[in-house]
Amino acid sequence: MEFGQVLRRRRMIRSYDDARPVPSQAIDAVLAAALRAPSAGFTQGVSLLVLTGETDREAFWQVAAEADSAWLRGMRSAPVLILVWTSKEAYLDRYAEPDKGWIDRDPARWSAPYWFVDAGMASMAALLSAVDQELGACFFGIPVDRIGAVREAYEVPASELSVGVISLGYQRSAGIAGSPARRPRKTTSEAIHRGSW
Repeated sequence: MEFGQVLRRRRMIRSYDDARPVPSQAIDAVLAAALRAPSAGFTQGVSLLVLTGETDREAFWQVAAEADSAWLRGMRSAPVLILVWTSKEAYLDRYAEPDKGWIDRDPARWSAPYWFVDAGMASMAALLSAVDQELGACFFGIPVDRIGAVREAYEVPASELSVGVISLGYQRSAGIAGSPARRPRKTTSEAIHRGSW
């Protein structure tokens, strides 16, 4: 698929055909794309926890989900969940190495928390790859008060920070409309500033 077409077709899909499994090679392509995203200092501090089995996915929803809703029913139909994690410690360690020139691990040196920036780039690469694989995908967050339970359920190390989850599968034809159906897209002149604000 042409890159421009991938960009135009990318949407957050909230309802999946749960009777249609995702081929393992398509999952692998999405994961490989995520790992090819930029990484500050080539830290490679982003990790992915992939849930493809029904038992693993159900366990996730048991510990991560809040009250039942149409959104949740649609999302629970996803045959694949990719939990995105990042390690702040890995970035602080990497930038304290001699080739980076910092002599300490002070997070105040960072203009932005690149552990989250890189995880966002990895997530977008995965979302674009999903379109290229003719799959639907959606990025969403785990409620803050549920992250500890998810961490415990899957034995995620304490050093890993939850960034979000990518649901993956074939789109159900009658998907749930999201925010783009209710909010207009900003005009180019509202979002792009040339020379000055």
